[in-house]
Amino acid sequence: MAIVDLLMPKLGESIMEATILKWHKQPGDSVKMDETILEIATDKVDSEVPSTAAGVMEEILFKVNDVVPVGAVIAKIKTGALEPASSTSVGTQPVKETIYARPEEKIVVPEPVRQPMISAQYSGDNGNGSANRFYSPLVLNIAASEGISLSELENIAGTGNEGRVTKKDILQYVSERKHGTRKPEVRIQNETRVMPVSETTQLTTQTSPLTTYSGNVEIIEMDRMRKLIADHMVRSKHTSPHVTSFTEADVTNLVMWREKVKKDFEKREGTKVTYTPLFIEAIVRCIKKFPLLNSSVDGDRIIVKKDINIGMATALPNGNLIVPVIKNADQLNLVGLTKRVNNLADNARNGRLNADDTQGGTFTLTNVGTFGSLMGTPIINQPQVAILAVGAIKKRPVVIETPHGDSIAIRHMMYLSLSYDHRIVDGSLGATFLTAVANELENFNGEREF
Repeated sequence: MAIVDLLMPKLGESIMEATILKWHKQPGDSVKMDETILEIATDKVDSEVPSTAAGVMEEILFKVNDVVPVGAVIAKIKTGALEPASSTSVGTQPVKETIYARPEEKIVVPEPVRQPMISAQYSGDNGNGSANRFYSPLVLNIAASEGISLSELENIAGTGNEGRVTKKDILQYVSERKHGTRKPEVRIQNETRVMPVSETTQLTTQTSPLTTYSGNVEIIEMDRMRKLIADHMVRSKHTSPHVTSFTEADVTNLVMWREKVKKDFEKREGTKVTYTPLFIEAIVRCIKKFPLLNSSVDGDRIIVKKDINIGMATALPNGNLIVPVIKNADQLNLVGLTKRVNNLADNARNGRLNADDTQGGTFTLTNVGTFGSLMGTPIINQPQVAILAVGAIKKRPVVIETPHGDSIAIRHMMYLSLSYDHRIVDGSLGATFLTAVANELENFNGEREF
């Protein structure tokens, strides 16, 4: 028999940990190759982790709601394979096989590998302070957003592995503090010690009373994704000074072309051509002309991204929003863009996105017209510096110029709005880029092949 270690998979470049949502297998259960073992969640997406070995579940090392770092052993599977025979003399160390979830390859190492828990500098109070305990980035983000000091954080009892403060621990602490079941704390100016109010009669603090609601109301707790979206939007507004510019485009040629080719396109390519890949095509062309719109800010430095990865905001059936990313959109033709857009949208709506599908975006498109809106003022998807919204396409009488003079015609018109980070994108650049996108759409070649 051999024992196989199942490790927390790598879920994307910037993701260092994941929360265990549900175990599908328990110790003693039989496990098939590629059978779902557990469900995990990051701040981006939920995923299923399949088994990479067939056998019997030997041991589960983490509980539901535990936050586990990438690379940590999360379970052990006993397989029916024989232990590898030693080919050397007595004293050779036995070999243990370690298999990563969703592996690209198997790795054989002398001992099981555990990635150390993540330690981090906490900058919640006065920009400094470090903890002697390990805190995950998720816990630190929650602490910072809720105004929890380092001293408070150190005093929270952890229920995780080796006494770590889990997401559940800190959310429970926040809830108790908000509802007045935990004593309020105040900080003395120029000192680092936090003391309960009961320890001093010279200091006073204002505490928020428990909110009461009159009339006939229904109280709905936000689900996990809605809380993450809310936090992301608030942080974006606090991070980037938003400016929004507007323009409109006559997209008649584009609309007429799509109507003309959509049946043949679907018959030949096996997928429907929508407006989204056509919009992305125009955006990519303009980003190449104005690369500063495809960047991020790091302190006093501007990081211009050479890869053009377009995020497309997608509404989920439960009303939440997710932004899958089309990687290297500039390297795809219209057919490639269409297939990628439709595949990501379908996976998003059916909960089949991988964590990597939402990583690495450099610019975002949101179609507010899908739900009938004429225009919108979108919030920048951090750490990007711009997001483009397209509104509903409406027929309107418009004055057009002809060789014989001005005339009024019925045209397909659409509003576009661009929100951008005024730290590095000034109004002139933002408006110029937006106008360039509108011009690309207006000058669409209605005779092109797909």
